[in-house]
This record gives sequence, structure tokens and C-alpha cells, in this order.
Amino acid sequence: MMHPSRQAYVEEAEDTDMGIDLANLPVDRDYDIPSAAAGFPSERASAILSQFERKRRAAAMVVPTDDSRVRARLRELGEPITLFGEGPADRRDRLRELLTDLAEQQDAAAAEGDVDMREATQEAEDEEAEQQEEFYTEGSQDLLEARKAIARFSLPRAKLRVARQREESTIPLRTHIKHRKAVKEKLHGFDLYGSQIAGDRPLLTVPNLEEKRSFKAHTDRVGGLSWFPGATLSTSNVSESTVNLVSGGGEGNVCLWSLDQDQPIATLSGHSGRVCRTEFHPSGRYVASASYDTTWRLWDVETTAELLLQEGHSREVYTVSFNNDGSLLASGGLDSIGRIWDLRTGRTVMILEGHIREIYGCDWGVDGYRVLTGSGDGWVKCWDLRQVRNTGGIGAHKSVVSDLRWYKGTESTSSYLPSTDGQNGRMDVDGDQPPQSTHVQPRKSGTFFVSSGFDKNVNIFSADDWSLVKSLSGHSGNVLSTDISDDAQWIASCGHDRTVKLWGIDG
Repeated sequence: MMHPSRQAYVEEAEDTDMGIDLANLPVDRDYDIPSAAAGFPSERASAILSQFERKRRAAAMVVPTDDSRVRARLRELGEPITLFGEGPADRRDRLRELLTDLAEQQDAAAAEGDVDMREATQEAEDEEAEQQEEFYTEGSQDLLEARKAIARFSLPRAKLRVARQREESTIPLRTHIKHRKAVKEKLHGFDLYGSQIAGDRPLLTVPNLEEKRSFKAHTDRVGGLSWFPGATLSTSNVSESTVNLVSGGGEGNVCLWSLDQDQPIATLSGHSGRVCRTEFHPSGRYVASASYDTTWRLWDVETTAELLLQEGHSREVYTVSFNNDGSLLASGGLDSIGRIWDLRTGRTVMILEGHIREIYGCDWGVDGYRVLTGSGDGWVKCWDLRQVRNTGGIGAHKSVVSDLRWYKGTESTSSYLPSTDGQNGRMDVDGDQPPQSTHVQPRKSGTFFVSSGFDKNVNIFSADDWSLVKSLSGHSGNVLSTDISDDAQWIASCGHDRTVKLWGIDG
């Protein structure tokens, strides 16, 4: 209840109209833009805003990083591929400006109605679908004979591998656990043994890291090296005068080398971009090479002929790897996609999708159905061909994973890895008879793998639970590659610090 003495004041306040009608609002049409009053014309402000928008659009424009692709794109646009005094970076900036101008012209034409956007969108979708469509090309007679030879070589090896796996399935689980535990304990003994500043392209001895020979044929960086199966081993019949080594160079050539001369036995030409990785087929008759021209190629070692030019990656192909049977090849590229190829048919068996950055390394396990891939996202992923999916992943490095190697060495007593009973558990890999079930030991090969990264480390991982066994630190720069000796005594690595380091394990 309100006191009677206050009620009169309230009623008087309610009757007073303190507002203003919307129609009576004053309108001021004679005003100046503040920027113009400050001596900053509106036309200039608009031009500056347009310039900022153009720079933002140019920065978001996708431009190739490879100079050969930049030149090809300039040629497609009808522009000079190079100007006087222009370097690769300047050429790339010029292409970025041209693509930005082209995009602005298309937007202006669309705004004026000169282009039917629906038709343009449909044409772009049709073109993209056509580019993504899988296609096959007819191969040569030499390629057909090579596929037959690969099938004859790989099928018996696959049969022996399956027979070995059946024998290994009878081993008790506790024996496997005991064996893996002993291997892990042994791997903890790896430590830095020696370091050597590398020359241009030297061949170093192990373990003294003394220069034995220097090979000079490439005119640009050497991207990939691979040893002929059995090369430098006393138990093999590979002569020093025959092919022992293959290398790939930044100029696009693949060179075959012997160990008794410093000039290549043969030079395989055909790639139009840098060759990043090379790999011998397990039979030794063929060589695969991965290149920045977005292809990988298969070469005949005896005839030096190019048997296969394989497309399938949308960007540069960086790594290739054969499985132990010799029937399949894994490839990985800067499109962050990996592919498994059947060399006997030429078809894609599996597409490895899961990395968010470039794939720089891949390697097969001795079981024949698992493959590891290392990427710029810092992850190593394991792919299972039987399940056709990713079955494991490791955050292996804090930065780029540059290379990885699965241990695929000897099963004899010469191995530095322990056996479950100290006896020879070797299984004949290349023999004609499957292993006997009288004495079966867990395999030493396939028990661990090593990876190198841009975090300056070489890491050793167990291949059963994917746990980190030991991290080897010693490089002062990015580590580019790594490998394991056949007897598991040595791990070699090289990096941007221009050194080759040898990591050893006690006997």
C-alpha cells in the first residue's frame, strides 16, 4: 500500500511523456567522412583494403614447391618459364601473382554474368572426377615377362613363409614373451660407437668408418641408396665387379655401381624430377625408384631398360619398398597417401590413408602382410593387409619422421640378439624345403624397428607392443636416414650435421 501523501507525485510522473517520436528524429545529411577530414581520401582507403585482400588471397594460393612443376605451370599459362636473373623463389612468387590475377579475373567475370557459375562448377567437378578415376595403360612385352618372372620368384617364397608361420604358431605364448623380453634387454645396450664427417659420396667401412671409395656421377644431391641382395657378405656369390649398389640423384638419374671402380656401371635416365629413394627387388633383377615427378618406376638391372612408369600419387613420390616375397611394393608420397601395388598384376591392393602430412619412409615386416609408414606428422603407423586397415600408431618423434627400418636380419647364432635357449634357431629362408617342427624358435627378425627424425634422435621401438626401447641422441641436426646391420650389431644414421654415426651393441 502506498501512503496517500506519495500517490499524487507518482500519478503526476506517469502522465509526463519523457520520450520522442521516431518520426521526429532529426536527420543530418550534411556530414563529412572522418578519414577524409583527416586527409585520408576514401579512394585511397579502398585501394589499401583491396591490396590487403589481394595479399591475403595470394598467400592462400596453392603453388607447387618443385621448380620443375612451377616451370610447367608457367608454360601452361603462356608465360615465360624464366626471366633474366630470376631464381626459383622469384619464379614461384611470379606464378603466385599470375594465379591471383587469374582468380580475380574469373571472379570479376562471374560477377558481371559472363560465366554461368553452375556450368563452371559442373565442369570443374567433372574434370576432378576424371582426374581421380583409376585407369590402366597397356604395358610392354618386357613388362609382361617381368611380371611373370616376379610371380615365379615370389610364389614359392610366400609358400615357405606361410609354412614357417604355421610352425611358429605352435610355440607357446610364454616362450614368445620370454624371447621378446630378452631382445628388449639386449637393445638397451646400444650406444654411440663412432662418428665421421662424410665427404661428397664416400663408401665407409664398418666399424672404423674409414673411406674405402668415393663415387662421383651425380650432379645433385643423392637421395637414395640400396645394396644388392647379398652384397658385401662373405656367404654370398656377389662379386665386387658386378652390380652391388644403386643410387638416385637430384638430377633425376639412377646409377648402378660396382665396388671396384668409381664410375657407374650403368645410368638409368627417365625421371624428370629428383629421385628420392631407390630399392632393389629381392631377386636382384629389378630396381624401383621414387621421384618428384609424381611417379615411381621399375627398371631391369641386366638390360637397364625402364619396364614400368607407375602413376597414382597426386604429388611427389618419396619412398618405395618391396616386401620379402617380392610380390608387393609399397609407395608413399608428399600427398600423405601410401599405396600397396601388386607387381604381378599391376593393380592397387590397398590405399594407406591416415597420415595428415607427407610420408617419408616405409618398410615391410618379415611376416609379409604388415607395413610401416613414417610421416611428417611425427607418427609411425602400421598397416595390416589382411584386415585392410591401420592396426597401430606411434607418436615416434616430436617432428618429422624422416626414415625407418624394420630389422630383417639373420636368425643364426652370429646375430647379436639372444635366442630363447642359446641354440641356433635359424630357419632356411631361401631353401627348397619348409622348416621342420623338431626345433622351432621365435624369430629374431621383425622384433624391433628403428626410426630417424627431425628431432635429432634415432629411436628404437619394440615391434610387438610398439613401446620405445631406447632413444639414441648425438646428432646436432635433423637425422635424415637410418639402417640396421644384418646381425643387429650396428645401427647407422646420417643427418644435416654432415656426419655418419655408428651405434653399437655389446656382444
